[in-house]
Amino acid sequence: MSESPAQLSALEAARRIADGRLTSEELVQACLQRIRQVEPAVQAWQFLDEEHALGQARAADERRRSGEPVGALNGIPVGIKDIIDTADMPTENGTVLHKGRTPRKDAAVVASLRAAGAVILGKTVTTECAYFTPGKTRNPHNPEHTPGGSSSGSAAAVAAQMVPLALGSQTAGSVIRPGAFCGDYAFKPTHGLIPRTGVLQLSRTLDHIGLFARSIDDLALLAEELTGYDDGDPDTRPLARIPFSSLSNEEPPIPPTIAFIKTPHWERVDADAKEAYGELLEALGDRIEEVELFPSASEAWDWQRTIMEAEMAANLEPLWLAGRERLSERLRSLMERGRETRAIDYQRVLRRVPAVVESFDELFMERYDAILTPPALGTAPKGLGATGDPVFCVLWTLLGMPAVTLPLMQGANGLPLGVQLVGRRNFDARLLRTARWLERKVAA
Repeated sequence: MSESPAQLSALEAARRIADGRLTSEELVQACLQRIRQVEPAVQAWQFLDEEHALGQARAADERRRSGEPVGALNGIPVGIKDIIDTADMPTENGTVLHKGRTPRKDAAVVASLRAAGAVILGKTVTTECAYFTPGKTRNPHNPEHTPGGSSSGSAAAVAAQMVPLALGSQTAGSVIRPGAFCGDYAFKPTHGLIPRTGVLQLSRTLDHIGLFARSIDDLALLAEELTGYDDGDPDTRPLARIPFSSLSNEEPPIPPTIAFIKTPHWERVDADAKEAYGELLEALGDRIEEVELFPSASEAWDWQRTIMEAEMAANLEPLWLAGRERLSERLRSLMERGRETRAIDYQRVLRRVPAVVESFDELFMERYDAILTPPALGTAPKGLGATGDPVFCVLWTLLGMPAVTLPLMQGANGLPLGVQLVGRRNFDARLLRTARWLERKVAA
């Protein structure tokens, strides 16, 4: 049985399109056919216009045939989380209060994708305002289980081979957790590395853009096109283009040494996940060492909650004023708590974060290439009323450190069991290089 183009990695599809062995129209047609097959069960898409997608694909093919320079993603379809603005498609932020909202301009990341030649295939389902109330999406491996959230549709669409690449966002655990639950490769870069201009703002301190793919190569390909400065995001800065693809493919000069950090929440991890991690540690031998979390970070989970609630309450106040009764009870409760947060408490926790970041910088400089820790308590929980606990992502999001999850293991129920690697801030390509080393080590 011949391989469908929808099964190709983004990198391989880009090579075939560049060589003339595949057209973007053929690739997008294959993705749309796959969507027709599995979308009724998975329900990953919030907005999809087949003709508009095919029109973009034909334009990409014409660019290649004309001989004009084309970008690294020319003709490659990408799914966009429905909190990221697209000028030619609705962006409804997962709330009825924004039903039919169509922005006037693209988010910075969407503009970068278009400049690289990508086809914006459609908008993927988000939880309500990228918080905890689930949308309609189901886990593609078992529709009775959650796909995770809040980037539910992006994670599920990539895992179900509907699209090779997708964008999400993370304020607590909304990229790494659904990536792990759905069996994707998912990457949350250093805070401020990818601009968030034109994305629903929940928390300037915590919000990150995240990437979903089916290989490390594809994560690197996508990250290379999205990182950079945008004057609409005050946390970005001018920097040279990061050659993610070449750096992540380099052999480490010496085998990496990895720190295994359980965090205070290890006892809550599922039994089969603990057993799987025990086997992984045994396989890594002297390349991994258990390290206790710094006492200074022990309250970080409470700090993250304080920051998130206060900043979300402020940023989502227009929704609160326009129709709080139409928001979910979960979101209303968060906003009520945030509106009661004292300024002194908010400022106090903000001031504590840099010292913890410095402690981790010292850990990396002294000995370790990456930190290994679970991305979640186990495999995707059964049921669709919740999206799972982000507790194993919260710390790294708060500290703005890059993180990646790899689908290296399997739970007792047969669902994917991810492995999270965390790196030093601003050493994102090195983290992907270590992730590739880990993947090869496990496969050996």
